[in-house]
Amino acid sequence: METFTQITTAAQTEAAMNGYPTIHGIPATPNNLKRVANVRPDNWQNPTPQSMYNMLVIGGGSAGLVTAIIAAGLGAKVALIEKHMMGGDCLNVGCVPSKAVIRSANIMGQIMKAKDFGITGSSGKVDFGEVMERVRRVLAELSPNDSVWRYKELGVDIFLGEGRFTGRNQLQVAGAQINFKKAVIATGSRAVVPAIPGLAESGFLTNETLWNLMEQPRRMAVIGGGPIGCEMTQAFQRLGTQVTLFDAAAHILIREDADAAEIVQQAMIREGVHLVLNSKVTKIEVVNGEKLVHFEAAGKSDKVVVDELLVAVGRAANVEDLGLETAGVEFARQGITTNDFLQTTNPDIYAAGDVGMAYKFTHAANAAARIVVQNALFFGRKKVSELNMPWCTYTDPEIAHVGIYEHQAKEKGMTVDTYTIHFDDNDRAVADGETEGFVRVHCKKGSDQIVGATIVAPQAGEMLNEITLAMNAGIGLGKLGDVIHPYPTQAEAIARVAGLYTKTRLTPMVKQLFNAWLAWSRR
Repeated sequence: METFTQITTAAQTEAAMNGYPTIHGIPATPNNLKRVANVRPDNWQNPTPQSMYNMLVIGGGSAGLVTAIIAAGLGAKVALIEKHMMGGDCLNVGCVPSKAVIRSANIMGQIMKAKDFGITGSSGKVDFGEVMERVRRVLAELSPNDSVWRYKELGVDIFLGEGRFTGRNQLQVAGAQINFKKAVIATGSRAVVPAIPGLAESGFLTNETLWNLMEQPRRMAVIGGGPIGCEMTQAFQRLGTQVTLFDAAAHILIREDADAAEIVQQAMIREGVHLVLNSKVTKIEVVNGEKLVHFEAAGKSDKVVVDELLVAVGRAANVEDLGLETAGVEFARQGITTNDFLQTTNPDIYAAGDVGMAYKFTHAANAAARIVVQNALFFGRKKVSELNMPWCTYTDPEIAHVGIYEHQAKEKGMTVDTYTIHFDDNDRAVADGETEGFVRVHCKKGSDQIVGATIVAPQAGEMLNEITLAMNAGIGLGKLGDVIHPYPTQAEAIARVAGLYTKTRLTPMVKQLFNAWLAWSRR
């Protein structure tokens, strides 16, 4: 498994080989320079440490930044350590750049389907360089929000450098010692690099280096059919790259509802993705300047020639070189050990975000940061297990989910009633030509208590919030049926699902009573 430094060095080398100057491992374009001036300025000078901090934050990504800004806003003395760029994965190599490129790809997807809506005589042409420059422009525009300058102004002491614990309540960074009462480790995660012969020698991309591309690959292989792999597969395919997606499972997105994953899988196949399932990549080699991917599938060996290779097979926690043993913090390869209150084995140190949580999402890191501030500084007893955690895979259509799946309910010994409305029975979806998808809600057997839900739709992530709010507030599915939804909207499908639950209350006995009453009232 490669370390963060090795991956960054590889990215810098690749960019340099393509003739582009780099700064901190990324192409030195004007927009990247603007971003770096905010999140990793060369003229930054670390402050003189205070004698004691209420809160030490290690990592300037989502969990770290939210912890720091809330704690400082409440009057705490806060020190924040960041070894690379403020904003972490989300701003620099994750959520923001991926959604920016997906936006361009989705516009191209609409153009590809324009004939179905009576629009002819025009076609879109992708300027890949402009697409990627727009991504960099978006990052630059958002970088002030996560900048050292903003957090300094808000009262946070920012230390740029690699921090390492030297005791249970001490840490050193750039030659300075930080003393703290409480600390949170929020160092995030990185892409797992599989042990495939020839992979390192041939060169590859991860979500951290994909945004360094300055020229469009004509052919690309993606290893891994999870959320990142599927999002980037569909996006690059729509932008004009021929993509081959390899996955070891029988279908993509194996953690999602199987019906939902199948809809996305068929959409990708229709758009021309070469999908190789039940497969294993066995070797990578470079022949005549091209990357030759050897694989096994359906009991046969084969190979495909590509220009670039994206690895997206999972995430590994960043726990190396932190001196965790010295601080009394237990950890494993998958991350730091925490209890339900996000405390580590050192009760003064907490862990939040990817480094210690199963939910590896920006919004999960945000929620965890709020738990840490309450529990660490104000004797709170907030639990991670109490969170209703939604998530969304940003393919087209999107898959959004909250709570548990039906198979998880069975594993918990819980019996559920499942209600589903398909979008081919939704007027707005029919008018929009977006009938592939559904709203599916799981309720505890015999009640309207929502325990899980999945939505498959172009804007599923936006639609899911209504159900997540209901779960948080203890509002049953029946009550959602009382909510008046504007007509025609795709969100009206949620009310239709609620209607399915309401119908179950019309038992034969109740119906017989109604019939008797109505017959009597006609006298």
